Amino acid sequence: MFISKQLAIHASEHPERIITSFQGHETTYRQFYEKASNLAGYFKEKGFTNEDIIALYLPNSDSFLIAYYACQMAGLPVLPINTKLAPPEVEYIISHSEAKALIYDARIQSGLQNISLDTFQNVLEIGRDNSFEEVISESRPDFEAPPLNSEDTAVIFYTSGTTGRPKGVMLSVSNVEAIAEIWANSLELTYADRMHIVTPLFHCAASHCFSIPTVQRGGTVIIEEAFSPIETLLTMEREKVTVFFGVPAIYSTLLNTPSMKERELSHLRLFAYGAAPMPYELVKQLKNNFPNVSLQNLYGQTENSPGATTLKDEYALEKIGSVGEPLPNTELRVVDPSGRDVTPGEVGEILVKGPQVMKGYLKNKQATDGALKEGWLYSGDLGKLDEDGLLYIVDRKKDMLIRGGENVYPIEVEEVLYQMEEILEAAVVGIPHETYGEVPKAYVVLKESKQLTEEEIIQYCLRNLAKYKVPTNITFIDELPRNASGKVLKHTLREKAKV
Repeated sequence: MFISKQLAIHASEHPERIITSFQGHETTYRQFYEKASNLAGYFKEKGFTNEDIIALYLPNSDSFLIAYYACQMAGLPVLPINTKLAPPEVEYIISHSEAKALIYDARIQSGLQNISLDTFQNVLEIGRDNSFEEVISESRPDFEAPPLNSEDTAVIFYTSGTTGRPKGVMLSVSNVEAIAEIWANSLELTYADRMHIVTPLFHCAASHCFSIPTVQRGGTVIIEEAFSPIETLLTMEREKVTVFFGVPAIYSTLLNTPSMKERELSHLRLFAYGAAPMPYELVKQLKNNFPNVSLQNLYGQTENSPGATTLKDEYALEKIGSVGEPLPNTELRVVDPSGRDVTPGEVGEILVKGPQVMKGYLKNKQATDGALKEGWLYSGDLGKLDEDGLLYIVDRKKDMLIRGGENVYPIEVEEVLYQMEEILEAAVVGIPHETYGEVPKAYVVLKESKQLTEEEIIQYCLRNLAKYKVPTNITFIDELPRNASGKVLKHTLREKAKV
């Protein structure tokens, strides 16, 4: 069932149930539905059609989800924009997408400095003039949601740009419905769940893996504007959170926050993680500290809504490094350059097929044709299957480096670095070398008050890796550059290495 219709059912059958909690303010399903319906009616009054894109430039809030659902109800494509991008990057997305309307938060208007608001047919602001609040508060009893076409574009997420210019991933109405059901089933969500969101809603994971699947089941979404370890732990305790999602860096930070042991977190049933590999030691710490909380790894891309595989709790320590088995209604292949399936243990490109796979890239037929072939999404990720059919990510095709004819997968080197107890984070990239073509270089973030020398790290690697995989040099930095989804920006590190 389309997500807007499922919302309407919950609002009718359980009107007083809480759908969102944000900064101490709770909203019922009835109130939420009415506000979203008012906004949807406003858009239809203004004459917007199903090809007119509505851009959101908003931090995390209940207003974000209201705007998202309003667009679904009105049959309009919604475009969440990464608020951490530089003004020229935002300008590119607005220009490329030709968005017709904008909803933005006045507190972060500086990010729009390269854009004239006159560009849009309609603009709503949260903050100074509160035009957004006025619109969602004005009843529109005559509004009737238009019939939805399953292949209409529901949402456009621009890729995070880890490898160049971002591309607009078009997800259909049926893509969004499919991924909501897939994750609701895989995470075993119910109306009793209280989902804690601290990662950005403008990224597809926070929206499509957690928030919308929770609403599909009639649960409650606890929203924080941003992650802050002390505040996040207080919220987790106060709101009786049952499910929490974070990238590995968030879990590492929480485990190193002394007050974590002081919080009463008995309602927690699931820690979900993704976007980057979770080191074995971090998984073990979580299991030791929270023996009654399950762990679940999620793997997917914006291009598959996101959702490809998942590793359930039973394999958390047994299959460390694996991203698990295909999700429901999802097919998976690992192929060689000629498109033939590889044998278990052999590295190849990961292909995904399912109802959640994107329509294509906005105004980019060449990229679409390169990524979608006979219903299969060519992910650009390199992986391998074990004898049990579980998937392991080896690396991005573009991140792999070749040292003197030998393939080096950075993730393999990073896993060894994470075994050193002094290291908080590590990232490995290839840098040019006049003899070998490329050699690995490591960027390392040490834990607070810990010390290591470059030589100590190299010697440890020599004991645990083939010599050609060992980083030729180590650079210590305060933090790794990341995009909004928590992925390390390898291209930024490669550029940094050139300086």
